[in-house]
Amino acid sequence: MTSPSSRFFDELAKVMTNAAGAAQGARREVDNLVRAQIERVLADIQIVQREEFDVVRDMASMARTENEALRARVAELEARLEAQETQPAAPAAGIKAKKKPAAKPAAAKK
Repeated sequence: MTSPSSRFFDELAKVMTNAAGAAQGARREVDNLVRAQIERVLADIQIVQREEFDVVRDMASMARTENEALRARVAELEARLEAQETQPAAPAAGIKAKKKPAAKPAAAKK
């Protein structure tokens, strides 16, 4: 037979265990409510999410790299064009200038 004090402590332990479980459940519920409220506030003020920010940052980085490559290519083409303009025009190799045939004397009229 159990003593009354032992039975009291067993009941007290059960109550405490149930109270701890209820407290954990309440805490999870409060956490979920707070998280939902924070997400709602952030959505209202239009804060960008981390994933979206990372995608846009990567796109900007690729665009910057492409822009630098195009800038270098334009500079190279401008340098070539400038070099062509400063060189005197030389006749193409293997082509000789043709002389115009001499005009034929007009035939005397009869």
